Amino acid sequence: MLILNKAAGVFSKPSRREIFEFLRSFNFRPGNVFLHKLVLGIETSCDDTAAAVVDETGNVLGEAIHSQTEVHLKTGGIVPPVAQQLHRENIQRIVQEALSTSKVSPSELSAIATTVKPGLALSLGVGLSFSLQLVDQLKKPFIPIHHMEAHALTIRLLNKVEFPFLVLLISGGHCLLALVRGVSDFLLLGKSLDIAPGDMLDKVARRLSLIKHPECSTMSGGKAIEHLAKQGNKLHFDFKPPMQRAKNCDFSFTGLQHVIDKIITQKEKEEGIQKGQILSSAAHIAAAVQHTTACHIAKRTHRAILFCKQRDLLSQSNAVLVVSGGVASNLYIRKALEIVTNATQCTLLCPPPKLCTDNGIMIAWNGVERLRAGLGILHNTEGIRYEPKCPLGVDISKEVGEAAIKVPRLKMKI
Repeated sequence: MLILNKAAGVFSKPSRREIFEFLRSFNFRPGNVFLHKLVLGIETSCDDTAAAVVDETGNVLGEAIHSQTEVHLKTGGIVPPVAQQLHRENIQRIVQEALSTSKVSPSELSAIATTVKPGLALSLGVGLSFSLQLVDQLKKPFIPIHHMEAHALTIRLLNKVEFPFLVLLISGGHCLLALVRGVSDFLLLGKSLDIAPGDMLDKVARRLSLIKHPECSTMSGGKAIEHLAKQGNKLHFDFKPPMQRAKNCDFSFTGLQHVIDKIITQKEKEEGIQKGQILSSAAHIAAAVQHTTACHIAKRTHRAILFCKQRDLLSQSNAVLVVSGGVASNLYIRKALEIVTNATQCTLLCPPPKLCTDNGIMIAWNGVERLRAGLGILHNTEGIRYEPKCPLGVDISKEVGEAAIKVPRLKMKI
């Protein structure tokens, strides 16, 4: 059963015949012998249609992705029905491409793993519907995946990172700090109380009309801010980091966005230009907002490290901080976090940029991790549903706030 957004109307599943024809298209010659378990991962939680085949040793055998960024840049943001339609149009081709590249026949798969939570309802529905049809035809186990769990565990595909470790997930839709104690064992230390940092940076970029800037016209909002910030003076505007008095690990970005919006409006009046035109101070605003965002994220992360060490939840000498999600590819924010990890004797690890953004590899790898641990493997998919909103792990953020840990001041020389 699928949960549907009432405004979406009837959700069209791929027909059995369409799935049958899709599977018939695979005509591999015998000779490929796979000694390891193989998982197909499918990701459609937001605006990227992605698939990958990964084996249990972490080898990526095949992958494919269709990005909707160009379409959504034109509409000024992600429009859920548009994202849904694009997923429908591309999912079969993307899965077929990933399987073909891997030289793996669908019948050789050990399981199919798919993002079912959290994300855009209309987007999640496309991936889940397609996967359930595939699972039904192939008679394979199904592994439902929590999108944020997949981001958190991606680092273990590349590095020998043992549990426990601290993870900071920062993207356009999410912002959280969690202690990872096992494949599906998370303690949530803090999260954004309003919007995610990537969403805030995108909104600032739109308000600055950076899509009209000759150097930024093909970039996402966050990338445009990072690019333009290199040309600006971060101290030109004095934006105060949010929640300075709150001694917890939660985040907030809405207030900062409103302050910046007021500054932009004020500068437009001063320069005598209309909304939608490029301000002469756009680079300075970009630099200041990026710096303030980096300082806010760094301070909350610093407190999380201190809390975990104080409670012996992390090793005192070789603790690891993993940073993932789309915003983790911002090098300025990474440098701010490096200052924190250097001060706390931690190791900072980030997946490469292509694995920080949404992808099928992380979903397949999460499936491998769960398959090996024997967690959440379904042989009967009746009643499986997607969840647009879903917390990660056990929330101990109240306990973190009650500890009221004071964070030493660090010089953010970036």
